[in-house]
Amino acid sequence: MSVDVITFGCRLNAAEADAIRDAAGDLDDTLVINTCAVTAEAVAQARQAVRRLRRERPAANIVVTGCAAQTGAAEFAAMPEVTRVLGNAEKMNTRAWRGEARVAVSDVMAQTRIAAPAGGGAGPLPRAFVQIQNGCDHRCTFCIIPYGRGNSRSLAAGEVIAQMRRVVERGCPEVVLTGVDITGYDDAGLRLGGLVKLVLREVPELARLRLSSIDSVEADADLFDALANEPRLMPHLHLSLQAGDDMILKRMKRRHARADAIGFCGAVRRLRPDVAFSADIIAGFPTETEAMFARSLDLVDACELTQLHVFPFSARPGTPAARMPQVERAVVKDRARRLRERGAAAWRNRLDAEIGASRRVLAESAAIARTEQFIPVRLPAGGAPGAMLDVTIAAHDGKNLVAA
Repeated sequence: MSVDVITFGCRLNAAEADAIRDAAGDLDDTLVINTCAVTAEAVAQARQAVRRLRRERPAANIVVTGCAAQTGAAEFAAMPEVTRVLGNAEKMNTRAWRGEARVAVSDVMAQTRIAAPAGGGAGPLPRAFVQIQNGCDHRCTFCIIPYGRGNSRSLAAGEVIAQMRRVVERGCPEVVLTGVDITGYDDAGLRLGGLVKLVLREVPELARLRLSSIDSVEADADLFDALANEPRLMPHLHLSLQAGDDMILKRMKRRHARADAIGFCGAVRRLRPDVAFSADIIAGFPTETEAMFARSLDLVDACELTQLHVFPFSARPGTPAARMPQVERAVVKDRARRLRERGAAAWRNRLDAEIGASRRVLAESAAIARTEQFIPVRLPAGGAPGAMLDVTIAAHDGKNLVAA
């Protein structure tokens, strides 16, 4: 058996890597490129990887799958380096892997179920990803992902618990619940907060539970309660904010206003004072003026964000935002740079504030651990992967904390 999966993009893609290997089975000398379509750059990176891998392994079968394959199958099928193209539904289907069609991409909007990984998620020993949801029912004007992933569907809570138990049995102390829109999770009325409480109650051996990116406007009362009262739910939230100006948020077709984002962060901080927030923000969305952009910059301080994932606006074919008046590329790149600089300053401030603190960390390797707030810590004395360590923060190097 020789199936290697090269993953681009989100944690959901990472979570699906094991399932892809299981579905592919015992194929010989096969490289699977699990693509991302969130930006044009992500698609270009996948194409570059295909060409590079063909040069490195000229005899290998190269299979392209994932969101970029789903939304741009013809583009990848036209590449002579590509052996097969499989859609997002087909990549989990053993029968599709055994089929003969060079391009097998079905209508993802017809999908009503999740093909959950039987193994309980992917990732190194200290951390596993468990998929609880797929797809999205919202149609943000910039986003192509619903067309790659389909409509929202949720994994039954009993199946989530079963996966969590398998994760714990194989020795993973930390799990990340992941999906496209996990705050849209709904299993017969059980929302994300209720699922979090259920997991922590039914899997008491689990040391740490994390959430992947959330949409704050969908947060339910149980999620707030869990943040306030469940110490095993880690105090780090990654928010899908995208912008800080109300008009831009409206043109993005987001469902929150600037005040909602600020109010959410304040409410969570009152319940869990040690919480850390990171966020996605888009620079240079169509029609964005300098004054509008300034409100995104200001959002970093207003929400007390400690880390930013900055995306220069990328027009995705077929989305409404691609037809809006575009901001000049030089301006987009400059605004992305300024956002990254603001994010870097916020990160340094957070690292400064950690010096002298006592932290319980989870070792990811012999050299690096993570605090509960997901801040990386260098371990001069070393540590066994998966071990929980109590350390004092002595310094930082601008990117990582350094333990004494």
